[in-house]
Amino acid sequence: MMFSDDQYNQACKELLSPQLDGWEYFVESNDVTIYRLYNETSGLYEYKIYGYMKDVQPDISAKVYMDTEYRKQWDSYVKELRIEKTLDQDVIYWNINYPFFMSNRDYVFSRELREIDYENNKMWVVLAKSVTSASFPEQSGVIRVSDYFQSAALMTDGQVGTKAFMHYYDNPGGMIPTFLINWAAKTGVPQFLTTMQKACRGYEAFQQKTSS
Repeated sequence: MMFSDDQYNQACKELLSPQLDGWEYFVESNDVTIYRLYNETSGLYEYKIYGYMKDVQPDISAKVYMDTEYRKQWDSYVKELRIEKTLDQDVIYWNINYPFFMSNRDYVFSRELREIDYENNKMWVVLAKSVTSASFPEQSGVIRVSDYFQSAALMTDGQVGTKAFMHYYDNPGGMIPTFLINWAAKTGVPQFLTTMQKACRGYEAFQQKTSS
């Protein structure tokens, strides 16, 4: 198994009761609150994100989050996105568009989704982390992000929306201006959830189009 039961349970626990000892409040915007923790080794921050998507059900949110073909349609930062399926895991290659004055970054990672009944709450939990794969060698002009992990948990907000938690860290390498890192955390994350919410609303139409 790529991920342990404890890792899944920890994401569920965070969604119900944020674990923020030692974490610093960072920003709040568009139903999203972000906290950060300084990583002494890299000099970068890891982030915990708590938010809501008020008119999208969590099962749809999970499907949209995992559907790489649909992601190519709605996420403008995707340059290339492919999956290699093996017996024990899916390995994903993801090339992300960076601003024109910077090299693109690419990721090779494993990702899993579980539906979990946690303390009488149905949750959808996604875990991901960097892996190495001979199928996706490094490319010239693209910086490989080899230190990346993410956990995300989704559940109903008790009405018609989704309550979401995400724990995220990556080391993008290279020389990235501080202002760009801060923009990505402060502005990019809330924007992403807004964009994903819109994508969730259009998912049924996408499925009908691709199945016809």
